[in-house]
Parts: sequence; structure tokens; C-alpha cells
Amino acid sequence: MKLKASARLVVNSENPELPGTFSHGCVMLLDGVSRTKSLNKAAKELGMAYSKAWRLVKEAEGQLGYQLLLRDGARGSSLTPEGARAVEAYRVLQDEIDELLRRRTPELFG
Repeated sequence: MKLKASARLVVNSENPELPGTFSHGCVMLLDGVSRTKSLNKAAKELGMAYSKAWRLVKEAEGQLGYQLLLRDGARGSSLTPEGARAVEAYRVLQDEIDELLRRRTPELFG
């Protein structure tokens, strides 16, 4: 039988007092904002309440120490340069984790 392993990256501040994380759900939400130019639309696409989406972004910003989104009232939202870099950094690390698991799982469990 062929086995497959998986892991999801979670990025946290070293401060255990801060709520939330920067993780897969936030990255999916930020991808939606990048595509739709709206946090509300991105949240709806994911079946998430706007209030929860806003909380996820605010908590991730607290964990990372910088702003991820720019809100422009009725014109919508967009990723900050730091937000775009955070999404890309997350993807790079997650891809490296996935590759390591693809290589090592058969070696260790085969």
C-alpha cells in the first residue's frame, strides 16, 4: 500500500499571549482578496462570515507584526506589499514541507 503524509504550516510569533496564527486559512482568504479586491467577497467564497474573516486577518497581522490588507472603503481591499510577501513566503515553505514529505514518507514507512 502506498502511503502519503501531509502537514499544514502555521506561523506564530514567539509571544504566546497573542491570539491567532498565520496559516492556510488566512492565505486562502488573502488569495481571495487579491482576486476579488474584497474581503467580504473572499469570505463569502470560503463560506465564512465577514467578521470571522476580519478577525483572522487582524490576528495574523498581530502574529506577523505588520499589516496584510489595505482597506479603501467602498473601493474594496488589497494586499499590502508585506501581505503579498507573506503569502509567497508561506507558499514557498509549504511547498518545501510537501516535497520533504513526498520524499521521506516512502523511505521511512516503506
